Amino acid sequence: MNKLKILFFISLLSSSLMAYTDSDMDGVDDVHDKCPNTPLTDLVDINGCTLQKLTPKVNEHHFDILIGAGYTGSNYVSTPSTDTYSSSFQVDYYYKDFSLQASTSYYTTDASDGYSESGMNDSFVGAAYNFHPLDAMTLRLGVGALLPTYDTTLNNNNTDYVASVNVSYSLEKINLFAGYIYTQINDDDVSVTLSDGSVYNYIYNDTNAYSVGAGYYLSTKLYVSGAYNQTESIYAGIDDAKTASIYAYYGIDAHWFMNFSYAYGLNDVASDHAASIKLGYYF
Repeated sequence: MNKLKILFFISLLSSSLMAYTDSDMDGVDDVHDKCPNTPLTDLVDINGCTLQKLTPKVNEHHFDILIGAGYTGSNYVSTPSTDTYSSSFQVDYYYKDFSLQASTSYYTTDASDGYSESGMNDSFVGAAYNFHPLDAMTLRLGVGALLPTYDTTLNNNNTDYVASVNVSYSLEKINLFAGYIYTQINDDDVSVTLSDGSVYNYIYNDTNAYSVGAGYYLSTKLYVSGAYNQTESIYAGIDDAKTASIYAYYGIDAHWFMNFSYAYGLNDVASDHAASIKLGYYF
């Protein structure tokens, strides 16, 4: 008889356990839950009703890493034509509207007269901040330094400083933008004796660069733009380089992306062609 009682109570316990149901997983049985279907992130009372909404913490610190390859071709009238190939590495850090950047690159130049050289270009470190005076407008201010990792015999191995301002305005899928960059050149002037015995003086000066253009979002993943660019030479007495450029950005997925740029020289001072492609990872 005692065994029958034990089996009876076990069956009652099993039935009560199987009857417990908590559909919204808030810790309150559906039978007693007065507020069904509360979100998983809500803190509830004994009746299953929301006491406090808990907002998941979003990480606002982000990084990206980019590797790239580039080509620049020049065919000047008075000098041998050159082909320059480069590989680049870039790291960015983002926190809300603030960002840091560091980049460097390695180049190899081959000239039509047989001359060839390779080495590091100047490296860049900088910071920028985005302001939003209007919902559709972004004003970006930046400062940075060009570190003298490019080694030549022309005394251009001092650190140069850069300040920039960029503004963009969005009209639905259209993006209008303009930019200005000022570079303080701190390199020492130098005199070089040419092969004919004459002496040429390289006099450095600060430079200004301007750009203006428009872009269009073809989709949520693809953005394209075109721009006009004008840049002063670091050497005094040389005309400004003028180019027309196109740019494309493609987001592969939530982390991977790539971009492509091409510039066409509009005058003799500018390189005839310059192109680059970069692959990046955002996290």
